[in-house]
Parts: sequence; structure tokens; C-alpha cells
Amino acid sequence: MEELKGSQKKYLRGLAHNLNPSAFVGQKGITESLIVEIDTALEACELIKVKFNDFKEKDQKNSLIKEIAKSTKSHIAGMIGHVAILYRQSRDAEKQNIKLP
Repeated sequence: MEELKGSQKKYLRGLAHNLNPSAFVGQKGITESLIVEIDTALEACELIKVKFNDFKEKDQKNSLIKEIAKSTKSHIAGMIGHVAILYRQSRDAEKQNIKLP
């Protein structure tokens, strides 16, 4: 899993602009059910938003999203405010609807 380039991250952030959050990180933080929910959403859509409801510190959000990305084997396309954008290319070639530049 190679790292995304800056131009690819910018492209993905543009695609994610109109999306609604697929998962919410609450006061319990990262739970097994949250990881399963994010993993399922990534499998279905490739590009999702994750919103942080109870974590307002930037360092907390960064460490949590890195842990989520590692657990789901996804890439962090960006973090805007309390919303993170995650991307994982579908393993099934027929379901791949995002072509990175």
C-alpha cells in the first residue's frame, strides 16, 4: 500500500466534498463496531468521511484517524475541521469507480 501523492489527495478531497459522513467517532473512541462500520463503508464506496463528535483536539483526531486508517488498511486523503476523508481502492476491479490521477 503506497502513500498517496499530494495531487491525489487533493483530487480525493474534491470528490468527497458532497459526501455525508459515513461514520461518527463518539466519546468511546475507536471500537470494534466502528472499525467494522468504516471497513464496510470503504468496501462499498472507496471514499468516505468520518466525523469526530467528541474529540476536538487536533492531536487526538490525528492519532485516532491514523489508527483507524491502519486498522482498515486505508489512506487518509485529508482532515478538514472535525471530518476526516478516508480512501481505499476496492479489491474487486468491477467495483473500482475512482481512478486516481
